[in-house]
Amino acid sequence: SVEWDVRIGGNSVSSEFRRRLIDITVSDRPGQASDSCSLTLGDSDADIDLDIEGVEIEVDLNGTTVFEGFVDKARSTGSRGGGRLVPVTARGHDDRGKAKQPLAFHVDDAPLGDFLGKAAKLAGYELVIDQELAGEMRDYWSADYESFSDVGQRLAREIGGTFKLRKKKAVLVKRGTTMLNTVHGICGPGGNVISWDLSPFSGRPAFAKAEARWFDRKTAKFETKEIDIDLGAETEAVNRVRMPMGDGDQADLRINGRKGQSKRDRGGGRVELDLTPEAQVEGLFVLSGAQPGVDGGWRIAGVDHKANRSGGASTPLELKEPGAE
Repeated sequence: SVEWDVRIGGNSVSSEFRRRLIDITVSDRPGQASDSCSLTLGDSDADIDLDIEGVEIEVDLNGTTVFEGFVDKARSTGSRGGGRLVPVTARGHDDRGKAKQPLAFHVDDAPLGDFLGKAAKLAGYELVIDQELAGEMRDYWSADYESFSDVGQRLAREIGGTFKLRKKKAVLVKRGTTMLNTVHGICGPGGNVISWDLSPFSGRPAFAKAEARWFDRKTAKFETKEIDIDLGAETEAVNRVRMPMGDGDQADLRINGRKGQSKRDRGGGRVELDLTPEAQVEGLFVLSGAQPGVDGGWRIAGVDHKANRSGGASTPLELKEPGAE
């Protein structure tokens, strides 16, 4: 059995939903993909209020909050022989807000924290940013009719970071630096692993080096920087950044981001655990009992929590970056 609690508009509705709730699914994803939640209610009495779009919703499983966001929509469905249902869907941020509104402004000679902080304020968000990234200086930052969500995602790709919108907070951090709970998976009798399907190496994202270029105005010629990517496998391809960078510092940032992305994508797969509410995207997962080469650390790239009235509860994980520490 699973202990659960659902709060809508700050008020617990668990007692009202107790005999009607059929299943709960919560999905946690990195980057632009918003966290999502779905509830399926049986509507035998046909008296559930559907006018709750945009209302805040929170979901707890076994005493841990696994979702905070806003109701996207509540629908009524049914058929002659299938009865009536009310599916309720929610997202981690409000799609009706200004995060999708195009922005057009620029900032000169400023750190990243100032530029992104201004963009966040215009979109109605509070910015939480890694202090190392916040001090990244450039002589020119711009949002050229991009939404706040698009600006944050573009910058995250450049630096090899993760940008996330959750409720009214916007978060930008370097990948692998967040202090989240470590989740352990144990295969075999008495373990919490239901199934696993993992590959420690994939050839397509493997590169030998990352390379970026920029135009040096003092020498009036293009300069190039490159960095070795050690994936422990033979490959000759160079991951070249398509567009020229503004200067050498920006080139450094971009190629280090490409290096981190290559390490992240070199292997992956899925593991399904008994319900593990503490699992979060970007956290560390440590597997044991499978086999050498697969056991060890992985980076959590996607989390689903599923609880069903008739089918039990589980937490499937999407994993990347074998050997993560």
